[in-house]
Amino acid sequence: MTEQASARTVPLSPPEEQIAAYYQPILALDTRRIVGYEVLGRQVDENGGVKSLGPFFTDSRVDVSEQIRIDRLLREKAIAKAGTFPEPPSIFLNLKPSWIYRHYKLTGELHTLQLLDRYGIDPSRVCIEITEEEFRGSFLELGEIIDIYRKQGCRIAIDDVGSDFSSYDRIAQLRPHLLKVDIHLMKRSASHDGYLGVLRSFSTLAEQIGASLLVEGVETRQDLRRAIQIGARYVQGYLFSPAEPDFRKGDEFARLIEEELEEHRQLLHRTEHYWVRRAAELFRSMHSNAVHQELEAEEHRFQAEEEGTAASDEADCILQRWVPYLDSFCLRVYLCLDNGTQISSNHVRNPDGSWHIESEYRGSDWSWRPYFIPHLSQIEGRTDSKLSPQYADLNTRRWIRTLSIPVGRRLVLFLDIVEPVL
Repeated sequence: MTEQASARTVPLSPPEEQIAAYYQPILALDTRRIVGYEVLGRQVDENGGVKSLGPFFTDSRVDVSEQIRIDRLLREKAIAKAGTFPEPPSIFLNLKPSWIYRHYKLTGELHTLQLLDRYGIDPSRVCIEITEEEFRGSFLELGEIIDIYRKQGCRIAIDDVGSDFSSYDRIAQLRPHLLKVDIHLMKRSASHDGYLGVLRSFSTLAEQIGASLLVEGVETRQDLRRAIQIGARYVQGYLFSPAEPDFRKGDEFARLIEEELEEHRQLLHRTEHYWVRRAAELFRSMHSNAVHQELEAEEHRFQAEEEGTAASDEADCILQRWVPYLDSFCLRVYLCLDNGTQISSNHVRNPDGSWHIESEYRGSDWSWRPYFIPHLSQIEGRTDSKLSPQYADLNTRRWIRTLSIPVGRRLVLFLDIVEPVL
């Protein structure tokens, strides 16, 4: 580093008269309306130029007490503006956990709650966003402090889910109402299926803890489609609006959201139609090639444990005669008892379309897989096939679904089928 570079001056705080609170709308997919605004700091100079205060709040050269002072000024401007409306919109306020923790430990007070009381704002109109940062205090104590906001009626959100800060144990301790997905994960998911799986796991996590998923950074319709696909309830980003000095009409983006929701519904209909048709085709193939009859005729042997290898060999012979008739979307075929125990080997398609046998899977118990219980329960008398939700295959990492077809009283034929692009 040069001497000139090391002698940089500490950045000055922006003049108070240039500090402005800007508002980026947050939209609910269920109502298709703006449900609130994230408050973001801006510096507006005398010529009307606008720049973000984000760098100011993250610059380690700026004294923390000065950052807190400017942040409080922003919060007061936002809360005061909301207080001028008969029915103020919900506002999302970003707070660093270390700031909350330190101030409360020193004073026993929470500045934001004092501002809400001063300007007559119902705390239920406020969402406290716990921002990402390295926090070195007690998370147990932080959770107790956050509970004060919650008990007053504020909602709690954890920002930048997927970062180092927002680990699962911390999410569990803070019990947020909202999880905000990191924008970078959102972008990566467009080209990497692994990230899509991670995003879906956040949606599942939100459901399990009674929270909702908010996807931020939505800049294109494709981003919005992906947000809908992973189960977001709320979205925000430049597709709708940047942060602005004023609020917008609540239904301003309703048409855009409804168009994408309709496209998503159509995709679900097409997907459902495809799988119903595929299940019927495979069911007919099994009957036309006498697979059903052969397996049913040998059912008593497959159920007898003492038959062991002989029963598995017979099951494999039957399946080997059938798999050449299956189309390229069928990745794997195997036979199980209704308790989840696998009888046959795995019959797996090779990249060139041929098939190979993986006999090491004989005797495996698959009843622990989440989607197997619906397939295996109430099997007696069932004649219809069942389809699992989409998931990533453990071996190939491809997106697949598992189709089950009942055979006789206790046998179930499983087919792992690659998810098509519709």
